Amino acid sequence: MAGKNAKHRAGRGDGLRELLRVPGGERPDLGAHDPAATPGGPGDKAAGLADTARAREALAELQERLVAASSAGDRRRVLLILQGMDTSGKGGTIKHVIGSLNPSGCRVRAFKAPTPEERKHHFLWRVRKALPQPGEIGIFDRSHYEDVLVARVRGLAPRHEINCRYDEINEFEESLADDGVTVIKCFLHISYEEQRRRLLKRLDNPRKQWKFTPGDLEDRKLWPDYQEAYALALEFCSTPPAPWYLIPADRKWYRNWAVGKLLLDHLTELDPQYPKPDYDVAEYRRRLLAD
Repeated sequence: MAGKNAKHRAGRGDGLRELLRVPGGERPDLGAHDPAATPGGPGDKAAGLADTARAREALAELQERLVAASSAGDRRRVLLILQGMDTSGKGGTIKHVIGSLNPSGCRVRAFKAPTPEERKHHFLWRVRKALPQPGEIGIFDRSHYEDVLVARVRGLAPRHEINCRYDEINEFEESLADDGVTVIKCFLHISYEEQRRRLLKRLDNPRKQWKFTPGDLEDRKLWPDYQEAYALALEFCSTPPAPWYLIPADRKWYRNWAVGKLLLDHLTELDPQYPKPDYDVAEYRRRLLAD
């Protein structure tokens, strides 16, 4: 099972990546990771909010350059995967981190329970259909990992089949990397107590009650099982081409800052460039001035 996973080798990237990266082949003790911690953070909430706001301009420019480069044949794109328990902030992260980007260059997909049509196909079928195209930034709110998380906890597939999926996921993500996709996988790590507080806020606010479902409480009863399922996914599927990053998510400002910083660092490393024009700029400028 997951035999291709070797202990993760440290790759390029700044200190935050090293702080948050989950070593492949090692099962993390999620209970030992404080969901309220702020590793590598800017100091406090005010500084974090200010830093996140400053990063938006740089993200927007890099996105524009990524789109522009694709017009000249650059096939590179980015896939940001957000996983976490209910109320961990997947939607909030998208709103605060991706909200400043040009929607035409983004592809956001929320993966809910598979439809009857999707159940007829391999579990990666619906994921492949949602992948970003060259020049795009794709964002998955949940992902193919549901098929080794919920499926494992709820017994939706035979255990041996779920065990095989880890290697299938690794091969799939490696193929994405080979095809120019930068995969950034963020596990939003929230505490049991913080989830209770956020669920209560939903119940107490008529404008947010629609977000609450009775199934949320059923999943809370299975909290230890979900924590084990996440630990297994992090152990088996944090690979050099697509490592997992463990993001403490009790503090929303830190969660948004960390995910935004990871996205910015990866885009900066890609360093997409505006393509050079294949026409005589001076000549066409002269024509326009003479018009």
